[in-house]
Amino acid sequence: MKSGSVIEYIDKQRILCAVVLEVKKQKLQLLTENNREVSLSPGRIAHRSRTSLDVNQGRDRMVDTLKTLALRRNDLRRKIDLRELWEVLNSEQEWIDLPTMTAFCFPDDPSSDHESAVVRAFFENRRYFKFNHDGFFPHSEAEVERLIAREREEDRRKLLVENGGAWLQQILAGSTPPADALRPTDRETVARILRNYYIFGKESPDHALGRAICARAGAGTPDKLFDGLVRAGIMAADENTELIREGVPVAFPKTVTTAAAARACRPATFATLQGRTDLTHLALMTIDGQSTLDFDDAVSIQDFGDHYLIGVHIVDVAHHVAKGDPIDEEALRRGSSIYMPDRKIPMLPPVMAEGLCSLKAGELRPAISTLIKVNRLGDILAYDVLASVVRIRHQRTYYDVNLMSEEDADIIRLKDVATRFREQRLDQGAVQISLPDVNIWLDENRQVGVSKINRESPARMLVTELMIMANWLTARFLRDNGMPAIFRSQPDPKNRLYPRNEGTLFQNWMQRRLLSRFVLDTQSGRHSGLGLDAYVTATSPIRKYFDLITQRQVRAVLGLEAPYSEEDIARLMQRLEPCMSAVSRVQHGRHNYWLLHHLEGRVGEREEAIVLMRRKKNYQVLLMNYLIECDLPLTSGINLKPEDVIEVTIQHVNARQGMLAVFYA
Repeated sequence: MKSGSVIEYIDKQRILCAVVLEVKKQKLQLLTENNREVSLSPGRIAHRSRTSLDVNQGRDRMVDTLKTLALRRNDLRRKIDLRELWEVLNSEQEWIDLPTMTAFCFPDDPSSDHESAVVRAFFENRRYFKFNHDGFFPHSEAEVERLIAREREEDRRKLLVENGGAWLQQILAGSTPPADALRPTDRETVARILRNYYIFGKESPDHALGRAICARAGAGTPDKLFDGLVRAGIMAADENTELIREGVPVAFPKTVTTAAAARACRPATFATLQGRTDLTHLALMTIDGQSTLDFDDAVSIQDFGDHYLIGVHIVDVAHHVAKGDPIDEEALRRGSSIYMPDRKIPMLPPVMAEGLCSLKAGELRPAISTLIKVNRLGDILAYDVLASVVRIRHQRTYYDVNLMSEEDADIIRLKDVATRFREQRLDQGAVQISLPDVNIWLDENRQVGVSKINRESPARMLVTELMIMANWLTARFLRDNGMPAIFRSQPDPKNRLYPRNEGTLFQNWMQRRLLSRFVLDTQSGRHSGLGLDAYVTATSPIRKYFDLITQRQVRAVLGLEAPYSEEDIARLMQRLEPCMSAVSRVQHGRHNYWLLHHLEGRVGEREEAIVLMRRKKNYQVLLMNYLIECDLPLTSGINLKPEDVIEVTIQHVNARQGMLAVFYA
């Protein structure tokens, strides 16, 4: 290579013509057709001409000559028919060098310009030949078809970006795009791409397309894109994105709804002759929230003078849902019912959850009953777990029971037994955390309502303690019969902040942070948080698959079905873990969304807060009326300490972004 040589190289997907000015330290100093001087490694040369230029003729003349060369070579390039060449050469499947390929294209005395034209043609169109410095290799017919399909797809994507971006831009500007702005199929495609891009971000399969469409439309932020999606009717203003992101199933497959409807139409097939005890004479009552439709537990009490017989009766869902059938497989896939302020997603089809498997007043139902003999002081003397037939006599709400708590003899006795049982658990080291529940609901106009529920009201305390008692005794029943199950245990907390149940709101909130994580195992262990030597959950088989598994193991002890093996249960726990985590995230996320949505209307108002801790740049505080944590900026001259009760002013709230900002009032 010497001064004056004319070469070509590739820069930013373009072939440029240049002349060598100087060779210096294995680098070529070039003047390009664009009148730029560049330094280039010889390895980057795409073509070298056999002719050269006089570098002393002046810069402008050299640039003009290079431009003329480039134009001539491009004109020659247009005369090359690559498809025709490929049809002649593809059967050989051999490498073809540049001189030979040039002779194919220009048989009559080809020059360096003709060689350059060949290089340019093959560089511009890679559909028919593989191209490198060694020559050209014809693609197979299958590869050509694949490349043509890819080019068409790329053209389609470019069109989607251009038209979809223009369409979204009009929507963001408040205009209504014309009907022909996008074909119906393209509109569906763009809607799907943008929806997935907003929800899944970089995890979206069409992330690059979504980003390109948004860039074309000027939708640079997630909030702006979301506004456009809402205006276009692609997403609702209160879209449950957590539900979609987690992949939680909502609608039931047709096979499942068909099977459930058929099962719900069958007449009752259980009876006392099938190993069930007739308990229809007992005055069973359910105690639930006002909106509850799936009743899975009921209680009863009989007074025998020197002792009571307490009954906790759980509907026998496993009687209707057999292992491995379509309804069971769908329930396992869901793992749990999901309760959110704006909707409920059941684990079982509604015709079963609210019908066949629900303890509805006046209806005969199969159940698993735990009958507990308790003396007048509340001490447990004996218990029995049995398969039963029951009929609910009273369908009561927490509100009803609270009103009756000082007048109804049965409720007074049940409350006394529940209170005594809690005292026994506290004596055994239970960690009692007493925090109100923040209840959020939407009225018929989709306005958000918020209230605090006292979990220590007579009705809720009674139900809570009796269900804990039933779960404990069920765990002992399974353990003592050598039956594996999903047992729950919990190590001691990292610290105890208060004795028994005497903690303040601050102490209860902070104590919850200090609890150890519970452990699931096929063998029983102590549950320190509850102060019990064994524990399972068995009282909500309509709503939780864990409880349905437990119920099946109880039925196995009672001879009603074959048990799960320990390996089966370990496998089920592993399978349920991800979906239960998803359920938890969806419920928590939706609770926070609607709570923040409510607070969006209270910007500028004052709220009481408890200081939880001081950090480097802010305090962490708890809004007392809503039990939601947020950061409080450090304020000059104000020194706060944990457990201080202060007033803050709500400054900014964004439910979609999960943002809550307050300042010291």
